[in-house]
Amino acid sequence: MSTLKRIVTHPGGAHKDDLLSVCVLIAEKAVPVFRRNPTEEDLNDPEVAVIDIGGEHDPSRQNFDHHHFPREHPPTCSLSLVLDAKGLYQDALQFCDWLEPAEWFDSRGPKKTAEWLGVPRRAISRLNSPIDITLLRRFAAATEHHPGDPLYAYMQMVGEDLVSYLREVRGRLDAVAEHVVRWSLEKDGHRVEAVFLPRTEPLFDEPSSTLASHIRDQGLEETVIAMVYPDRRGEGYGISRYEDHPTLDFTRVEAEADVHFAHKSGFVCKTSATEENRLQELLLGGWRAPE
Repeated sequence: MSTLKRIVTHPGGAHKDDLLSVCVLIAEKAVPVFRRNPTEEDLNDPEVAVIDIGGEHDPSRQNFDHHHFPREHPPTCSLSLVLDAKGLYQDALQFCDWLEPAEWFDSRGPKKTAEWLGVPRRAISRLNSPIDITLLRRFAAATEHHPGDPLYAYMQMVGEDLVSYLREVRGRLDAVAEHVVRWSLEKDGHRVEAVFLPRTEPLFDEPSSTLASHIRDQGLEETVIAMVYPDRRGEGYGISRYEDHPTLDFTRVEAEADVHFAHKSGFVCKTSATEENRLQELLLGGWRAPE
């Protein structure tokens, strides 16, 4: 992408996609943000990013609007376009669960988004919080945002966290893949598929979520039902359901001497065990035949 001297986005109400697009851009270049209609000079200047307004998508001139796309175009928002220009979109789509609903909401509206998600219309607004509301309202309330302003600094942090996560996730997944072991176990005539991440030095950050991302990256969502990973709070391991699979309930092993914690909902247990055979026994101990 070209160098950047300012960002222009639309006035009036703000949405997640234009706000997050700005966050991503100012994370790398602290330039002023203007909330107004773009001029022809803005649209033609490759050093001016025009976000969610302007009627054209042209990454070479940093124009990122999606509103002119035809109705049958896949759900897309300005953030999709900005991330794609930075080579981050595919990983964002795969590892940021909130992105696709944001695309639907911005391009199809709350009713269609709720139908796509298979939830009641009101569920969309129920997921909002004061964090979302305040950030969007304060962003919309000013016509200009400049480096040094408290809100600007917060937006930079949001963008930095998102960009750094997306730039690191691929390398982290490649590193995890070198260590992960697939388990295909048998219990009462059923196959129990799991993934095991041995303890490494240093430990991977957030081993459970990293392992879940590995499962998605490898296309194993329909196969794997459990994850076993190093416990960051001890020398043992955590054993958990993947995507809350209904055939596992780890309260069934809470009385075992080497199990020091089992969540009452049954989705996870923690054990001091470190040997693979014992970890497999505990995993299978939590398994129950599907009804």
